[in-house]
Formats: sequence, structure tokens, C-alpha cells
Amino acid sequence: MSALDLLPVTDVTPCCEPAPREAMPAHQAEEMARTVKALADPARLRLLSMVAAHDDGEACVCDLTEPLGLSQPTVSHHLKILVDAGFLTRSKRATWAYYRIVPGSLDKVAALLTGI
Repeated sequence: MSALDLLPVTDVTPCCEPAPREAMPAHQAEEMARTVKALADPARLRLLSMVAAHDDGEACVCDLTEPLGLSQPTVSHHLKILVDAGFLTRSKRATWAYYRIVPGSLDKVAALLTGI
């Protein structure tokens, strides 16, 4: 027998138990990555927190600019990303825009982080 000859495999025992549930499919991972990317900025996380902290769950952009310490155009840019990602809704009243958290919008992210 030469060094290159292979012996037949007689015992095929898996190295470990199969996963108890299926892994996330590629298309879902891509969608989730876009969603999480919208949250992957300290200013946007603070904005979500600030909107949620308002008594009525709604905040005017004028209420968010000064506490965040960023210019109004920069705050509006971050808010637009959060609206586009489905975390906030926007309603315009006169010259101001008001933002509200979309109910259940953070559920998928929470489930991903908690493994549910």
C-alpha cells in the first residue's frame, strides 16, 4: 500500500449535535444587517431614546437638536435614516417635523440580540 492510498471510512459519527433550530437564511441576514446598520451610530441610538422618552412618545426635531449637540441638518439626516429603516414615523406640522417610534419596530432587533 502506498502512502497515497486511502482506507475506507467505516465509522461516520458527527462531531457534534446538529443545531436545535435553523440558522438565519442569507436574505434575512442581509435585511437584518441593513436594519442594524441604521442603529449602529451613537447619535441615532440617542435619538431613538430621546423620542421614546417624551411624554407622548413624539418629539419635534427642534426638541432633539440642542440636547444631541449636533446641527439641525445633521440631526435631520440621522432621523431620515431611522425613518427609512422603519424605526420612526415623520409628520410635518407647519415648519417642523415630528417623530414617533413605530410600534414593534425594535422587536426584530431585540429577538436577534436575545436569541428568541
